[in-house]
Amino acid sequence: MKAAEIENNILVIKEREDEQLNGRKGAIVKLLGCGLCGSDIVKLKQHLAKNGTVLGHEIVAQIIEIDSDTEFKNGDVIVTSHHIPCGKCEYCKNGNVSMCRHFKETNIKPGGFSELIFVSEEHLKNVAHLKPENLSNEEASFYEPLACCIRAVKRAQLKQNSTALVIGLGSIGILMAQALKAFGMNVIGCDLISSRVELLKNLGIEAFSVPEMCESIKADGVFMTSGSDKAIDTALKFVRDGGKILVFSSTPNNFGYANNEIYYRELTVLGSYSPSPQDLKDSLELLKNKQVKVAGLSTDYPLEKIQKAINDTLDNKILKAYIKITD
Repeated sequence: MKAAEIENNILVIKEREDEQLNGRKGAIVKLLGCGLCGSDIVKLKQHLAKNGTVLGHEIVAQIIEIDSDTEFKNGDVIVTSHHIPCGKCEYCKNGNVSMCRHFKETNIKPGGFSELIFVSEEHLKNVAHLKPENLSNEEASFYEPLACCIRAVKRAQLKQNSTALVIGLGSIGILMAQALKAFGMNVIGCDLISSRVELLKNLGIEAFSVPEMCESIKADGVFMTSGSDKAIDTALKFVRDGGKILVFSSTPNNFGYANNEIYYRELTVLGSYSPSPQDLKDSLELLKNKQVKVAGLSTDYPLEKIQKAINDTLDNKILKAYIKITD
């Protein structure tokens, strides 16, 4: 089978042995497509994964071989996440499922940017679902990233009709804004790129270019989905006293939030990382019911052009890439 492996911080297509069950409980699935996540790019840019690693986790795939106690069968088209919390440890009991050690150890093998992967029985039982018939494969690939946004919305614990500001309207920002709206918030988005501002407006959500933001805007919750260090200043400027800042991005220089701002203004700054199984279920419902619209947000690339997809994403030529692997 073909797979895109890391080789000296770029992705190179190589031939590997086909994944097989070999007595394992679970399924071998044929990848139909996989979304390119910002975290995949961060791992490449910051040299966080070793040579030979196959990235990719926003998958849509068809089962071609299965040995499972679930109701899945050969031919089923599924979506699945890559990590599974244990549900029993102190992290899970306190709602920090993405900090669970079991969560961090579980994964699909070898990774979504390959023609075949092994999906364990545990994945099938906890985080895999049949693809809804009214979603295209490409739309269904937003299952996991939207769930990440839903987790962030829940962690912020804003009251209904609160004002929520999303800073950064890349694909995650667009998803975050729609998730907030679906959960009953009054949403505003902002970005420096005018086409992204217009995209959110076309989805029925108020949006502005950052320089055009009115000084009077004071958000109950600010959701930072931008990877720019300057976004921190923007967040502090537009959050109301006593408000919340939800951090959903890493920044190049790892700057922090000013201690005195947090102290004197009684701000809450919190992070959110990956979704729980329930967040994934909620994500699929929002996609299926078209409460979150994702058609046209991503651009198709064949597996052989995956490095170009990464370069085009970094150059802001596209919003998001979807790697189409097989028909």
